[in-house]
Amino acid sequence: MTDYTIVAFYRFTHLPDFEARRQPLIDVCTRGDVFGTILLAEEGINGTIAGPADGIDTVIGHIRTLPGCTELDLKWSSADANPFLRMKVRLKKEIVTMGIPQIDAASSAGEYVEPEAWNDLISDPDVVVIDTRNDYEVGIGTFAGAINPETASFRDFPEWLQSQGEDLKQTKVAMFCTGGIRCEKSTAYARSLGFKDVFHLKGGILNYLEKVPQADTMWQGECFVFDQRVSVGHDLAPGSYDMCHACRTPLTDADQRSPAYVPGVSCPHCQDERSEDQRKRYLERQRQIERARARGAKHLGSAAQLRRAK
Repeated sequence: MTDYTIVAFYRFTHLPDFEARRQPLIDVCTRGDVFGTILLAEEGINGTIAGPADGIDTVIGHIRTLPGCTELDLKWSSADANPFLRMKVRLKKEIVTMGIPQIDAASSAGEYVEPEAWNDLISDPDVVVIDTRNDYEVGIGTFAGAINPETASFRDFPEWLQSQGEDLKQTKVAMFCTGGIRCEKSTAYARSLGFKDVFHLKGGILNYLEKVPQADTMWQGECFVFDQRVSVGHDLAPGSYDMCHACRTPLTDADQRSPAYVPGVSCPHCQDERSEDQRKRYLERQRQIERARARGAKHLGSAAQLRRAK
């Protein structure tokens, strides 16, 4: 039996009074016994929340009353336990950090492409396909033929795109990301640079893996996700990766069999990048997590270390 409904959502819209929207959101979440994190900015809203179904419905209903939020992008799941420790509504410069807050993704994003039409688009030899995610995400799965910008964070993407030269601006470009939010902003940025034909996968990779049969897939590998599952495959089934909670790199079974792998402390990817003091702190954190798990309780570190910008 699953007791908690989980929903991830975002919407690029104009919220010039976003600061004033914070307290009413906190109040409606508190009344509905809803936990999670919501980001508010002048460019829109982004969040993941969990709670009883009726509480979630009330919160989503409230969010839909915000300007431009009737058509929220929603992704639903469920769990036996609440994955969040508290409710936070944060005021930000951007709901997904690119470092260029003046980009208007609400009105200038690229053309949506439904998952069912994505294969045809990226099979066109005249289309350049770009993975807008970070390098560690691309490393465990991507679409066949997609370009990997090899970025460490989304802040690096604008510089990479600017470096690609003028010819790319005259080419059909298709971009994708995990859930849709980054490629909405990256296509809006591309258009601000003068790109003419820019497309992006509606709902991101997760929407594709949910709707496109595995027999027809052009996806290769697994998709990194920003929760305890670490990765998923088709039909959003849990994948085969774990995570190093020291460097947050996805780990294969072989990585976990390495002598360099110490749960919560190090892995083959970071064993030479941490000081002895850091290792001691990580080891103590891991012990606290294991003690909390033995008591059937949550430890703040175990939840916090899984959260990243999507």
